[in-house]
Amino acid sequence: MNWNTLAIQLFGPAHGITAEGDFLQGTATFDGQPLAVLGTTNHAPIGVQLALAQARVVLDTIARHPGRPILLLIDTQGQQLRRRDELLGINRAMAHLGMAIDLARRSGHRVLGLVYDQALSGGFITSGLIADACYALPEAEIRVMRIPAMARVTKLPEEMLTALSQSNPVFAPGVGNYVAMGGVQALWQGDLPAALREALAHAPTQDRRAMDGAARGGRKMSAAVVQRVLDAA
Repeated sequence: MNWNTLAIQLFGPAHGITAEGDFLQGTATFDGQPLAVLGTTNHAPIGVQLALAQARVVLDTIARHPGRPILLLIDTQGQQLRRRDELLGINRAMAHLGMAIDLARRSGHRVLGLVYDQALSGGFITSGLIADACYALPEAEIRVMRIPAMARVTKLPEEMLTALSQSNPVFAPGVGNYVAMGGVQALWQGDLPAALREALAHAPTQDRRAMDGAARGGRKMSAAVVQRVLDAA
């Protein structure tokens, strides 16, 4: 879905969100209360500039508007694969963004992620997956890695991984599989303002993804392994 169409459905025509290149930013009013909105569009690759711009909005919100909810609108093809960004320290810039979001959560801000188009790789890990809860539209696309790339990394045959993806959500792309694994809390369908209202009121503030993945049958061992590590600590 186009970001402007989404913003109009959520907040009305005067949504207050603007695009500067691939960067989205604004303050929307929802149920009479201000909501900080930031994110990316056009399948943006997240480089140093976009990571720092998003972190700046999060930190400004923490400093100037304590407790204001934050909505992350996610549409990214992942991290920027460019020599310039590598030399500028893209790993540190993306870590800075993730830490800014984590600080917002620890400071009492409700932080929600919404994948409205595409979410891949590091651009998703350092935004939506660090929110209190991440949601997605049904038509969105989420994946960490394409199966051919996964085959190159794991040295396993592509045919084997393709077969595994038919029965195991861990190997398969798609929003439904991320819901099954617990990485996505739920899909927003139909009445989007109602879905946002429900998320603002009831999104978990504790990380329940492993437990949700076990309960939904998409990631059966993670919660048990986490508990064994905690018990042994």
